[in-house]
Amino acid sequence: MKDSLAENLTMMLEKNAEIFFDKTALFFSDKKISYKELYRMSGRLSQGLKNLGIKKKDKVALFLQNAPEFVVSYFAIIDIGAICVPVNNMLKEEELGFILKDSGARLIISSIAYLDIVNSAKMKAPDLGYTVIIDGLAPNTFNFYEMMERSVIKKEDISIKPDEVASILYTSGTTGNPKGAMLTHKNLLSNVKSCISAIGVSEKDNFICVLPMFHSFAFTVCILLPLSLGASITIIEHVMPFRRVVRNVIKKKITVFVGIPSIFNILAHMEIPHVFTSRVLKLIDPLKLCISGASALPTEVLKAFEDKFRVPLLEGYGLTEASPVVSFNPERGTIKPNSVGLPVEGVEVKIVDDKDRQLACNGIGELLVKGDNVMKGYFNRDAETREIIKDNWLYTGDIARIDEDGYIYIVDRKKDMINVRGLNVYPVEIEKVLLRHPKIKEAAVVGLADRFKGEVPKAFIVLKENEALSGSEVIKYLRKNLALFKIPKSVEFTQALPKTSTGKILKRQLRGGSNKTTGTMLVLFLAGLIN
Repeated sequence: MKDSLAENLTMMLEKNAEIFFDKTALFFSDKKISYKELYRMSGRLSQGLKNLGIKKKDKVALFLQNAPEFVVSYFAIIDIGAICVPVNNMLKEEELGFILKDSGARLIISSIAYLDIVNSAKMKAPDLGYTVIIDGLAPNTFNFYEMMERSVIKKEDISIKPDEVASILYTSGTTGNPKGAMLTHKNLLSNVKSCISAIGVSEKDNFICVLPMFHSFAFTVCILLPLSLGASITIIEHVMPFRRVVRNVIKKKITVFVGIPSIFNILAHMEIPHVFTSRVLKLIDPLKLCISGASALPTEVLKAFEDKFRVPLLEGYGLTEASPVVSFNPERGTIKPNSVGLPVEGVEVKIVDDKDRQLACNGIGELLVKGDNVMKGYFNRDAETREIIKDNWLYTGDIARIDEDGYIYIVDRKKDMINVRGLNVYPVEIEKVLLRHPKIKEAAVVGLADRFKGEVPKAFIVLKENEALSGSEVIKYLRKNLALFKIPKSVEFTQALPKTSTGKILKRQLRGGSNKTTGTMLVLFLAGLIN
């Protein structure tokens, strides 16, 4: 990867397994997996999948927390020429069932902890024939490690071209159903190469992966990027308890910390007695670089973090459809407040108005992106692909401006989307579930600013005549049907929703808190929840 782009991700791992064979690729708790072991494990699992009939272009879903098995599974799947479908492990059965059915996944790799959800979701996915469990055995499942142990690798050359799909990552949809972004080997490898150029990392680095691996930002920057270099990855199962994260930063001598604004906010405001400050700085001395992505980084958090830890914190911008990184603030050079930096190498950007006319410097309009990182399209959604990719330009749906030095500033969002700790939530997803409740007549969901999560959903509800419902009952109902990060932080009951003359709900008015109708509000704080 230093001098040239590998043809595909399988070739990338194979080459680095030869070069860095005894070096630790993955740290996880007290476990170490070398590059040689990672390559061998993925090869044996790949054969086990082939023994079950998985073949090129088949879809295999991953429904896991952060673990070495996630990485092994990914490379095992693509080694066949099959397509990996990483799924948010916080989703409930209805949400998971939709993705399994829509993708046509033939097999799912999961954990015993998620088996009830998986079994319920399978009822909605007629193509899904097999379940593989990484940490146990249950009826009608296969054990991950037994599959590997029983597999004798029968080496066969499977041609995998750069423009073939490696992953389908599902993003929340404006119509209520997620869409699968098809990312090719070339998309992902080009984005990795661009990131390396932007942030100056090498095989000597140890990246921490505390963000969920199913997320495009985490998988590209925390997994594919370090593996392409021959660097190490320290995998953290979950961000809570946070002391475990800090302990790993110190014990594993982390050099690159990739996170989201809420994590850096916690670190920036952690109380460190003055007498221990120099000791803490010495303990984290190997840490040379921090990267923030997935949602906007407040300027005050950036300043507070860098003042406290004396480590550069670089903000980037991207979206799943761009594999995902579009820009980074430069490691060496000017960092401009409130900017998401400069486009990475190989990526072009421009700003257009609503008639697709390119705007001059500092003109505000929609941000468009072009490059080898732009997805192939949405799976089985040609019409929606044509709407978002025109003449090879990706329409991001973000309103932005570009200054005279080429720095990008995100101003607003064109799409009706809420960003909760870097995870996209479309209000219509929540509204559809609310409107299925027999007592609810109308519902509207908006995003409100939140210091720790970036944004949080708030629901406004109009009940049917003579019906009664409490906020806690609404939340309980939603928790059965939606992932926790989509649950509104507050619920407000009202007599009517503000609307235009044509009946469209005025969400801007709801966001501004100027709804004049009466009602009661129940605020439910999901304190400490890191999504």
